[in-house]
Amino acid sequence: MTLTVNLGMRSYPVVIQRGILSRAADWFDLDRKVLVVTDSGVPRIYAETVAKQCAQSVIVTFPAGEESKNISTWLSLLDALTEHEFTRTDCVVAVGGGVVGDMSGFAAAAYLRGIDFYNVPTTLLAQIDSSVGGKVAVDYKGYKNIVGAFYQPKGVLIDPDVLDTLDSRQRSAGMAEAVKMAMIRDAELFELLERGEGDEKIEEVIYRSVQAKARVVEQDETEGGLRQILNFGHTLGHGIETASGYTLLHGECVALGMIPMTASGLRERLTTVLKAMDLPTKYDGDAEQIMSAMAHDKKRAGDLITVIRCPALGECILQPIEFEEFLEEIREVLR
Repeated sequence: MTLTVNLGMRSYPVVIQRGILSRAADWFDLDRKVLVVTDSGVPRIYAETVAKQCAQSVIVTFPAGEESKNISTWLSLLDALTEHEFTRTDCVVAVGGGVVGDMSGFAAAAYLRGIDFYNVPTTLLAQIDSSVGGKVAVDYKGYKNIVGAFYQPKGVLIDPDVLDTLDSRQRSAGMAEAVKMAMIRDAELFELLERGEGDEKIEEVIYRSVQAKARVVEQDETEGGLRQILNFGHTLGHGIETASGYTLLHGECVALGMIPMTASGLRERLTTVLKAMDLPTKYDGDAEQIMSAMAHDKKRAGDLITVIRCPALGECILQPIEFEEFLEEIREVLR
């Protein structure tokens, strides 16, 4: 399966195919010097498989986890690019989950004012969501994704075979992003997930999720309006993620964040699907810490914050509301 993210001069292909990792050179221009970036949680063989297809490669591995998504790690990637004398004709390839993709893309965006960047997502969450759309960032001063850029990859390769090395918790976290896309853009996808067919039809789930996201990004590349709908579940989700000290996975937090923003008549169906996927529907953390984290949300403007609501399957609306009013709404998922 192949689709194109149509952004004029910045358009790129997204290829979803089993075994594509070993044929990356058929899709990426690797006949040059390549910085292959990965983390310690990704099987080493994945980065090595890409590196062997490059004319010249340097593999950089940093510790796995959200804790590595910081300025220091980003600087270490810039150090590697500089020390190995990368030029504007060289490139960066991310082989890993969302943290690897964000760090690699942001380094590529900054180095020499921008060199080519490719993404090979190896987690379900990254395959479904973060690898497509061009958002690259680091966490700073305890706030998630507060420093970053919009920088599109030159191509994305999604190999469902690599998901075999994921544990069940990581797979469930990835499915949360598929639920998000289904809730706001694809009612048929939600019904597929509701029937419990997500695992057996994983390629269709990935394709439909990426396609839905791509169509939104094509209309609003830099989140000036429509693209904000992709933040469904993320406002509360990011607050919980930060307050939990990243003990909860991103997808688990998004699952929690969707619940209060879903119409009451649909909420029970959503929570049933989330529970079937072993995703949380309640959180017993410190409400004050969550609210403090959300106070720095990028969608907040003064006393207002733009929330994304799902009134019906496949639909969503943007609504600016008072920040304090939003806090009252979310208390139901905070014990």
